[in-house]
Amino acid sequence: MLDPRDAEALPGEVDPALRDEVAHATARALVDRARTTEDPKVVERLIHLVENEGLDTVAGLWADAAAVSLPGSLWRLYVLREWVRRDMGTVMLRYRLGVEAAPVQEAVAGVPSPPEPRDLQILADAVLSGVFTGDLAVALERAGAFCRILSTGAAFDADSREVADPTGATRMTRSASSLLRTAEELERAGDLWRTGSLE
Repeated sequence: MLDPRDAEALPGEVDPALRDEVAHATARALVDRARTTEDPKVVERLIHLVENEGLDTVAGLWADAAAVSLPGSLWRLYVLREWVRRDMGTVMLRYRLGVEAAPVQEAVAGVPSPPEPRDLQILADAVLSGVFTGDLAVALERAGAFCRILSTGAAFDADSREVADPTGATRMTRSASSLLRTAEELERAGDLWRTGSLE
């Protein structure tokens, strides 16, 4: 299996088929290794993969993978966790705006009510921990529900800014749409995992 640094050192562009193969192989190896270990430190290191290796390294492995695939799902989960970690103010605002309109999603996401910023960080870590030690389908569903709440909150935020900041409102509407698409992709991946067909 090619290390990402070795892949970058190859002359010319990396063959897309090879890149896809590397993405799937590394995602599967990571999940399988975590699920077969009894060492909680391994899972802890995987949860903090982006802090230790950098978002660019993780992106180099999985960002181009199909959305509804194991590497594509891992990429989305790590990006979601990183967003929670880096921009808690925005995430908290969108969650609070969206949660009242999405009570079922709140129950699936599993965030206490009313949420505190630490609760959202705990959720992001718990979802990744669930990928490596629990039911991966449930972890993907929880992340999907969380994205649906954030999508709803972004849509409400866009509506409230329509008059004062139409450009910002348009940007937020696009963000809401992107979050909804991510939610659907994660939920679909969870369904495929349950049937043993998530590649």
